[in-house]
Amino acid sequence: MILKSLTDRLILKKITGGTSVDITNLDTNSREIRPGGMFVCVPGFHVDGHDYAEQAIRNGAVAIVAERELSGLPGNVTHITVPDTRRILPILANAFFGDPTQRLKLIGITGTNGKTTTTHMVDQILNDARRKTGIIGTLYMKIGNHVEKTLNTTPDTIQLMRYFHTMISHGGEYGVLEVSSHGLDMGRVRGCDFQTVVFTNLSHDHLDFHQTMESYRNTKELLFAQLGNSNRDMLKKAVLNADDAASTYYAKRTSAQIITYGIQNQADVRATQIHHTREGCAFHAETPWGSSDVNLKIHGVHNIYNALAAMTTCLLEGIPLEEIRESLEQFAGVHGRFQEIQTGRRFGVVVDYAHNPDGLKATLQSAKAITSGKMICVMGCRGERDRSKRPIMADIAASYSDYVLFTADNPFSEDPEQIMAEMLGGLTSRESGNWEVVLDRKEAIQRAVEMAGDEDRIIITGRGHETRYVAGSRIESFSDEDIVMNSLQGIGQDIQMMTPEP
Repeated sequence: MILKSLTDRLILKKITGGTSVDITNLDTNSREIRPGGMFVCVPGFHVDGHDYAEQAIRNGAVAIVAERELSGLPGNVTHITVPDTRRILPILANAFFGDPTQRLKLIGITGTNGKTTTTHMVDQILNDARRKTGIIGTLYMKIGNHVEKTLNTTPDTIQLMRYFHTMISHGGEYGVLEVSSHGLDMGRVRGCDFQTVVFTNLSHDHLDFHQTMESYRNTKELLFAQLGNSNRDMLKKAVLNADDAASTYYAKRTSAQIITYGIQNQADVRATQIHHTREGCAFHAETPWGSSDVNLKIHGVHNIYNALAAMTTCLLEGIPLEEIRESLEQFAGVHGRFQEIQTGRRFGVVVDYAHNPDGLKATLQSAKAITSGKMICVMGCRGERDRSKRPIMADIAASYSDYVLFTADNPFSEDPEQIMAEMLGGLTSRESGNWEVVLDRKEAIQRAVEMAGDEDRIIITGRGHETRYVAGSRIESFSDEDIVMNSLQGIGQDIQMMTPEP
């Protein structure tokens, strides 16, 4: 793509050098720049992209976009100065990748919990209805058999547009995207032309980043406000959880048509007659498009909410209710989300990603509903995250479990013993007899396996699908599921040490 066709979209700019050069790649990471590339210098929390312009040039950059004049650039490198590089990123990325979200029917799903499961439900329903759909989120970008691992729940703007472009090249009609509060705050989804946005719930999380629940709520508001205000935008849809108070706030901040789902309050799509079994859970769905009994293979009221959100979204796409029911009843869950490990033993083991108070409570309540024996919980709180939720989560674990093994969970640069001290500060005297600390996570899981009896259930929370354990500069290959299986076999798990990425 000729550089001029990119810079013509920018209003405020100063260009030094030629604009007829061909741009073959675009990135904010100097290490990823290849010959013919445009490097955009973005100031970050820990590093400033302006400091890596020379490295980008050595790797082949022919154009540098920056917020200030950079001295010493070679004469054959075009220098474009703009007021805010982060704000112009979606403009450049959309232009470079051919405005991909105008060629996809884009669905965005936000909320504290349930994003991953809901996106996968929507993805399965649409694909079952022969509407080729791609998905982007915590686990990967996937369309058909094409899969790429993602680094963030909501990738950076350039990577996001690259993924949408890939979906289109694979014949994609729909894109389903997990939209995180971090992604919204950092402007990663600016330029995304959503036709439907979905809200799951709002609860305590990410206060290390947002500081207050009000700020956290307001950040998610951006997704609904960015649907637009034109006559065309009023044909877009906002799918809101009628049982979450934040929905009223979001409803006032969007011009899109609103459709609600829920269980407790009156809603357009509502679940009644809920019951739970060892095999899953069931409910009766009442909708403006008819009613149906639904039997899920997955557990928990929280997954009924996820199913309602997915059902509502797909009803709005014209998928018949009976087809939606059939897809939901075949949905087997998501790796690391209330994942039942097949152990061949008379006790159960669940691995779950729950890493905030409401998520942990929902997981433990779901497990309790299908457990006749004792519930043994293995949990910790990761480092460099919201410290205020640590004592709350420890109290929840001890309150809803028969026994808890408090352990480490990706401490990153923090001291695991300090994290543990903050967790234990939330315990009350009534809980003093049902927990112990086993700081080594492998030993904690092995201990849980050793103490489990017939009809008991072990719930290992916090990491779910994750396969890396990070402590300081050490990165270890570590899967909770693998540790369980090796503990059952009575053999140790060799931890493969990995060199941290530069």
